Amino acid sequence: MKNKKKLIIVTILLFLAACGHAAPLSVINSCEMLDDKDSWYKAAKKTEKKYGTPIYVQLAIIRQESSFKYNAKTKRKYFLWIIPWGRESSAYGYAQVKDDTWDWYKKRTGNSGADRDNFKDAVDFIGWYTDVSKKTLGISKWDAYNQYLAYHEGHSGYKNKSYLKKKWLMGVAKKVEGYSKIYAAQLKTCEDDLGGWSFWPFR
Repeated sequence: MKNKKKLIIVTILLFLAACGHAAPLSVINSCEMLDDKDSWYKAAKKTEKKYGTPIYVQLAIIRQESSFKYNAKTKRKYFLWIIPWGRESSAYGYAQVKDDTWDWYKKRTGNSGADRDNFKDAVDFIGWYTDVSKKTLGISKWDAYNQYLAYHEGHSGYKNKSYLKKKWLMGVAKKVEGYSKIYAAQLKTCEDDLGGWSFWPFR
């Protein structure tokens, strides 16, 4: 009987954890998304207060990088078009951060236990990185277009204007800018109602 109870408890906890990692029902509407994942709103709001990076910029970057999939990875590479041969890069998680960049973030912030598949840590990284971009490159934290270019190319790459040789990347940055504007307009209509108490601890 005791084993059966333990099994039920473990099953419930696994189910709740799976719900926490499930992608939001909508990535198009920020109000619906953050209502569905209210702990995400609290994490993004905390990042906004801490670093000054608007919630809508945080969301726009994550939408482009992973479509809000916690375990997103880059595409596989193949040897002779058949044999799996690693991946395009070590980028992983919500914010698609590479190993060395993540290590840099953890060292600079002291957030040694941070995980790339944890939404709270992912938005904190974005806030920190965009803050560095503001301090070193002078990019406004409201400027999703240029913040994304610096995010993708790195600070040295942005400073050297490497993106000018990548028309496709500038097109992607325009998409991110568009996402941020849509999210900003949506949040104006619903933010006062977000972030309330919820029974679901993993949402």
